[in-house]
Amino acid sequence: MRTSRKCRTLLSITLNFMALLFAITAFITTYWCVGTQRVPKPKCSKLRTHQCIDYGVNETDPNKVVYSWETGDDRFLFRQFHTGIWFSCEENIHDESERCRSFIDLAPASEKVRMLWLSLVSEMLYIILLVVGFSLMCLDLVHSINVIDGLKLNAFAAVFTVLSGLLGMVAHVMYTQVFTVTVSFGPPDWRPYNWDYGWSFCIAWASFTCCMGASVTTLNSYTKTVIEFRHKRKTFEQSIREEQAREAFGYYRERSVQSISKTVEVYTSQTPKSGRKTPIPADSLDLTDCARSLGEEQC
Repeated sequence: MRTSRKCRTLLSITLNFMALLFAITAFITTYWCVGTQRVPKPKCSKLRTHQCIDYGVNETDPNKVVYSWETGDDRFLFRQFHTGIWFSCEENIHDESERCRSFIDLAPASEKVRMLWLSLVSEMLYIILLVVGFSLMCLDLVHSINVIDGLKLNAFAAVFTVLSGLLGMVAHVMYTQVFTVTVSFGPPDWRPYNWDYGWSFCIAWASFTCCMGASVTTLNSYTKTVIEFRHKRKTFEQSIREEQAREAFGYYRERSVQSISKTVEVYTSQTPKSGRKTPIPADSLDLTDCARSLGEEQC
């Protein structure tokens, strides 16, 4: 029982640790959503001669206008961007660096107050409850000698892990909704041309999956330990009752044999001396049958 319970606790700790690691990684990275943004091409210069619009200058007659024949999407650049919970970063079209800005500032004011802050608080509570559940599971593994204390730690760890999983699910769904609204109503210079979910979003949901797996494993460990403990207690109580019944039967059997022996001795001592009847020795009687019949009458 102790070995199987320890293995289940180790499995719960492993799943909880993976959920915590994935949650922290997703929380601090900026690849929840990735895609491209369409921005107008800048004007060509001496430092930039490609991916730009060359309006040109007629050296012989500066007053003449030179037209650009680029139309449609040829007039735009498609720069990559990636967004997380805290920041959104996009390529800088003037050099090879990235420009990052706060995603909180990009979100519409209505969604910022109602959904975004609630998503951030839920995500932080999700990580905190995962840490609490992980700590309780480690305590359960260390103090696995006492079954009752282990059951209490198991119960609390399961509760905290389930709550953290629910908060994580709420946080992920809310962030997805906030990002979708920001795509439609965010700043014009940021709105994506196309986008998709990134690897941070995937490991965030992987964290939720591991969290639910840890909670189910912890609940299963708690339930199985309770059932095994009750079964062992029931077996122990049944063995005690059987032992007491055997001791009581032996006691009453011994008392019955002693009572019959005394009765036979009294009968033989009270027979007349002049009589022809001979005393019946107690050893010649079948005391077992007498004891059994007397025991049945007592029952």
